[in-house]
Amino acid sequence: MLSPVIDVYSWATPNGHKVHIMLEECRLAYAAHPVNIGTGDQFAPAFLKISPNNKIPAITDPDGQGGKPISLFESGAILVYLAGKTGQFMPRDDRGRYDVLQWLMFQMGGVGPMLGQAHHFRLYAPEKIQYAIDRYSNEAKRIYGVIDKRLAESKFIAGKQYSIADIAIFPWLRSWENQGIELTDYPHLKAWFDTVSARPAVQRGVKVLADLRKPITDNKAREILFGKTQYDKR
Repeated sequence: MLSPVIDVYSWATPNGHKVHIMLEECRLAYAAHPVNIGTGDQFAPAFLKISPNNKIPAITDPDGQGGKPISLFESGAILVYLAGKTGQFMPRDDRGRYDVLQWLMFQMGGVGPMLGQAHHFRLYAPEKIQYAIDRYSNEAKRIYGVIDKRLAESKFIAGKQYSIADIAIFPWLRSWENQGIELTDYPHLKAWFDTVSARPAVQRGVKVLADLRKPITDNKAREILFGKTQYDKR
């Protein structure tokens, strides 16, 4: 009997790739549905029903807990859910579990938001604000330093085993050049990055929907992503 297919509503961004990689690592059957955030697909009523914060990714699993369908938004919550569903990439003991969760929260609260701001002010802001560029570029360097120090003493982010903490952090570091980073300045991080990059499931995951994503160059896409459209009441 074939396993039910998980529907993934996503785009080829770091947050999207977290879930794509996890699904590939767990060898779960899934269908990826593109949500083009540059054209406003994220504001469609059908998408807002499963992702009320109008952010990708979101999933619908017809075989949720108790065999009942479940929909989830927020990439970190989805990773925890999939780890629980499959029993993979999350330690079973409490101490190991909390080690993973603290580094997952570090990604959700720090790595993603801060590197996202570095991207925005270095690449997308309509005017170059040197204070913002310096602030977030320096914060990116600080965060890379935290990770590098951690990986000097640990094979993977949360310990000896590859986990959802690695899956969450890795996609955000793929654009290190755009964040003002020189990867060779962080040798332990670079060794880990190369190890994770070589995983076949990771290589498959980062290709999901990637052929559909185009560089943000037009004003309409910028307005949808960063302007009034983002803040309209729905």
